[in-house]
Amino acid sequence: MNDVHSKSFLDLKIIGIIPARYASTRFPGKPLIDIAGKSMIQRVYEQASKAKSLSKVVIATDDERIADEVKRFGGEFVFTSSTHQSGTDRCAEVIDQLPEFDIVINIQGDEPFIEPAQIDLLASCFMEEKVQLATLIKPIQSQESIYNPNSPKVVIDVNGRAMYFSRSPIPFIRNGEPGVWAEKHQFYKHIGIYGYRTESLKAITKLPPSSLEIAESLEQLRWIENGFYIQTKVTDLETVAIDTPEDLLKLNKLLEALKLE
Repeated sequence: MNDVHSKSFLDLKIIGIIPARYASTRFPGKPLIDIAGKSMIQRVYEQASKAKSLSKVVIATDDERIADEVKRFGGEFVFTSSTHQSGTDRCAEVIDQLPEFDIVINIQGDEPFIEPAQIDLLASCFMEEKVQLATLIKPIQSQESIYNPNSPKVVIDVNGRAMYFSRSPIPFIRNGEPGVWAEKHQFYKHIGIYGYRTESLKAITKLPPSSLEIAESLEQLRWIENGFYIQTKVTDLETVAIDTPEDLLKLNKLLEALKLE
């Protein structure tokens, strides 16, 4: 897919997988929506394909309509089961079909302008052989984000390993009014892109849902609760996710103002 220009990635075969399903509860058909003349899934695929770390990029789907769209723009796809509960499970099935890869990068299918640099940053975590799982985090600057339950927060240790993820503000600032918490501590929000060593990916998808995962509705808590650690790296790049039709409306207004080609 890409010529790898960085020697750091030469010894690893890294695949980027974009899980894409048609039957989204909040936004059915989301991968096929038009964004300035291209489908969202095409935009995600094209951005991911620019990442220097990836040897291959595929879309994992269970829907013929999405597969037909991928064929139309010349992308690669793999059919997966319709029973998967998460993109992580879908990635694991792809690896069963394509076992030659060392690392999997799970790329969100609803972020049409994901920066290739973010993918490469995440992939760089696996230059350390001990890293099993990895993700990105971003410093929170606004008070609103701290209290937004749709924006999961994360606390990390001195080595950048995730200690806990929560929809609630973490940590709790005991000696400070809620309106000034951002001034008292550096909060981080979770950026929903994951990397896995293939053996770790297979292992975590065999685990049953955990109590913390069920409580917060965050699958990564299952991994932590079962003794896996998640390495993080900090990015300052913002992501634009399309979760609802309202998000698309806002994005289209922005693109119209920018006159995106």
